[in-house]
Amino acid sequence: MYRRKSRPWKSFLMALMILLFLSGLGLMLYPYVHGAIVDREIALNAEEFLSWVEILPFIKPTDPDGTIDTVPQEDIVPEETEPERLYPDLWEDMVAYNESIYAQGQSGLSCEYDYQKPSFFLRSYGLEDETFGVISIPAMELEMPIFLGATDSHMAEGAAHLSQTSLPIGGENTNCVIAGHRGYSGASYFRYIEKLHVGDYVTITNLWETLTYKVVEIKIINPYEVEEVLIQPGRELLTLLTCHPYASGGRQRYLVFCERVVDTPNGV
Repeated sequence: MYRRKSRPWKSFLMALMILLFLSGLGLMLYPYVHGAIVDREIALNAEEFLSWVEILPFIKPTDPDGTIDTVPQEDIVPEETEPERLYPDLWEDMVAYNESIYAQGQSGLSCEYDYQKPSFFLRSYGLEDETFGVISIPAMELEMPIFLGATDSHMAEGAAHLSQTSLPIGGENTNCVIAGHRGYSGASYFRYIEKLHVGDYVTITNLWETLTYKVVEIKIINPYEVEEVLIQPGRELLTLLTCHPYASGGRQRYLVFCERVVDTPNGV
C-alpha cells in the first residue's frame, strides 16, 4: 500500500508560523506588562516613603555612622510645643526659595532648562535619595513619589515638581506645579486625570507634614500659556499639569488647580 511521505518543510513552516504569532503577541502585550510593572514599582516607592515619614520624627538626624537610632518615647516633644523641624537647613532654604521666586515674578519659568533643572539636591542635605514627597489622589486611586525638577528620569520615576514654581511645602503666595506623564510606555502616571473633579481632594506629604488641597478649577491651555501657572498673590495653590488630549504628543496642557484647605472630611 502506498503511503504519502510527510514533508519536513511543512512542519518547519508550521513551527515558524507559531513562532511568529507568539512573537507578535509578545510585542502587543509588552507595553501592558511593562506598564503594570512600572505602575506597581511607583506605588511601592510611594508606600515606602510614607512609611519612612511616619518614623522620621523618631530618628536622630545627626547619627555620624549613618545608622538609624530612635529617640526614646519620653524624649519626644509634646504636641502643644512647637518641635524643631528635621533638616532645618533644607526647610529654611526652601522657604527662602519660594519667597525669592515670588519676589522675582518667576522670571525663570519661561526657560525650559530652568524648570527642568532640580531646584535642590536632597543628598546635599543628608538625605539618602531624591524623593521629596508623595502625591495622593483618591479619585484616581493614585499615589506617586514626587521629585524636584522635571527631568526625564524624574518624570519616568513618578511626579515632578517644576522648578521656578513654589516648592511643595505650603505657605501663602505659593503655587506648586506638579507634572506627570499622561501615560508613558504602558504605565499610567496622570493618564486618568479626567477622573478628578472640582471638590475632590489631593494631598502632598513632604518631609515634614501632609498638606491637603481641594480641586477648585480645571482648565485646558496651550503649552506657551505660562502665565496660567504663575503664583497668585494671597493664595496657596497646587496645580497638576499633564499633556492633553491623551496620546496627542503634548498638543495642549491639562491643568487641575487645587487650593489648600485646613478642615477636611474624615478619611482625607
